Amino acid sequence: MESSKQAIAVASPAVDDDQPPPLDSPFSSLIFDFSQQIQEGMEDLLKMTNEIDVHSAEIAEDVEKCKEAALQRKKAIEEETACFQNAAYAVLDVLSIECGKQDQMLLLESETHHEL
Repeated sequence: MESSKQAIAVASPAVDDDQPPPLDSPFSSLIFDFSQQIQEGMEDLLKMTNEIDVHSAEIAEDVEKCKEAALQRKKAIEEETACFQNAAYAVLDVLSIECGKQDQMLLLESETHHEL
């Protein structure tokens, strides 16, 4: 493989990338144009790849920010839920105490009626 590269390097004269090679054969200019198009295409692909890398980094950053915001909202909702549960338990305690007092009063009233 190495010897074939050397043979090609020896067989083809040094060429400036911007200038077509001297016309040794009818296909020289065609091959040169084709190689220029391929090189331009590769450069365009490299530019697009770099743009994709930049945009994907921005997207990853945005996703991370969204995750953090979602975790903060979740924590706030859990705290609010705990507060509402505590308030509901307090109301239930008050109601059960009131209900217990009413039950005691009814019990006392029924005992006094039975004694009479």
